[in-house]
Amino acid sequence: MNGPTTSGAYLALVTIDADTGRMTIERFVVVDDCGVVVNPLLVQGQRHGGLAQGLGEGAFERMVYAEDGQALSASLLDYALPTAWSIPDWSMGQTVTPSPINQLGVKGIGEAGPIGVPPTLVSAVLDALAPFGVTEIHPPLHPEKLWRAIHHARLSGKG
Repeated sequence: MNGPTTSGAYLALVTIDADTGRMTIERFVVVDDCGVVVNPLLVQGQRHGGLAQGLGEGAFERMVYAEDGQALSASLLDYALPTAWSIPDWSMGQTVTPSPINQLGVKGIGEAGPIGVPPTLVSAVLDALAPFGVTEIHPPLHPEKLWRAIHHARLSGKG
């Protein structure tokens, strides 16, 4: 895309353990275009942080409430965030299309990961769950939700 906005392409390959619902990200490929890169170290940090944030949105983070409405995941002690162990080894590439709307030719990059990762994970999960007959699922893609989707499809005779 030759224009003023940031763009990118994301691809994920996942496997899902049908007995536990545990998703494993086997490969995650990211190519972003943030225009001219002024400080490569800062751009790389923004990309990694944004990808981790997108992974949290897509796979871990969720608010859980008790029957009386009390939040059970109200602090960082019990709110699931990605950890260093859970972040995949991203394969990262970039392309440079200078922005025509500023003299430096720069674009934003911090928002790319939170925008691109969740739908990429959903697409990869739907591909992995297709043999079970699962055709729709929404993030966060935590193991219980994946396990329930698999077993609901099995019980309904889809998979």
